[in-house]
Amino acid sequence: MTAPEPEPTAGGRAEGRCDGRADGVPVPGRGAWLRRGISRDGGPLIEDPPDGEVVWLQAGPYYADSRGFAGTTSFDGSRVRFHHVTGEPGDDTGTFRWDGADLVERGTNPDGSTFLEIWTPLPGADGAAGSWSGPDHHVVRVGRHVVHVDSRAGTYWRL
Repeated sequence: MTAPEPEPTAGGRAEGRCDGRADGVPVPGRGAWLRRGISRDGGPLIEDPPDGEVVWLQAGPYYADSRGFAGTTSFDGSRVRFHHVTGEPGDDTGTFRWDGADLVERGTNPDGSTFLEIWTPLPGADGAAGSWSGPDHHVVRVGRHVVHVDSRAGTYWRL
């Protein structure tokens, strides 16, 4: 797998845009996604090992990420913002574009570092979907996939 090339800005630095335009696409309103790889700060794309899988679930405006953060997403017409409500603090912002069935995300973390992630749809996302939260946890289900996030960690299960 190879990472898409970064788009240079007028200053020559790679920007968090996906396709050279100022606008990206919103995240799908429902989906179960497996991360295929990540590039940090313009470095090489590193494929995720099978035993280190990262799963992101989206049910309406609610999401949960198995790395240990969950909350809501918003879209301003060009960028998606992941508002962390439970788990790891902070928000991250990025743009998405489709690459076949995959989503390519370019974004910025709260500390200013940048990332590129490749997300592939998981089979078994049909069926029940929803989001539930309590004082110290957030759970999202999409079909056969469930991610639970609390202040300690994120956990992924396949039903």
